[in-house]
Amino acid sequence: MALPPFHLAFPVHDLDAARAFYGGLLGCPEGRSAAEWIDFDFYGHQIVAHLSPDAAPRPHHNPVDGHDVPVPHFGAVLDMAAWRNLADRLQAAGVDFVIPPTIRFQGAPGEQATMFFLDPSGNAIEIKAMADPDNLFAK
Repeated sequence: MALPPFHLAFPVHDLDAARAFYGGLLGCPEGRSAAEWIDFDFYGHQIVAHLSPDAAPRPHHNPVDGHDVPVPHFGAVLDMAAWRNLADRLQAAGVDFVIPPTIRFQGAPGEQATMFFLDPSGNAIEIKAMADPDNLFAK
């Protein structure tokens, strides 16, 4: 069964920086846009960067498998090859990772490759890949 795409709207302080980050660095195709927002195709899902110059990130972290995971965050689950390609591209671009590319929950049903980084407005993003995609929701 194909999953329906999700929609997420989030604040950014600079649309040009968002366009360069999401469209350029992450390679997310741009959809519709206006003077105060931009749609992006985020791995088959619709995310919308809304201009909010006064929005400030709310830094908070929760412990997960020995790492301080930023909350809130959003992201995508890719296949392992796409995850590795993106991790290599982000590392080559000098991205400052909150949590660098790593494997967590090793040996458990939820084993996954993960990385966390911030967009130019401080929004936290997690990109992950499951060792076994069938275990995405395994307990």
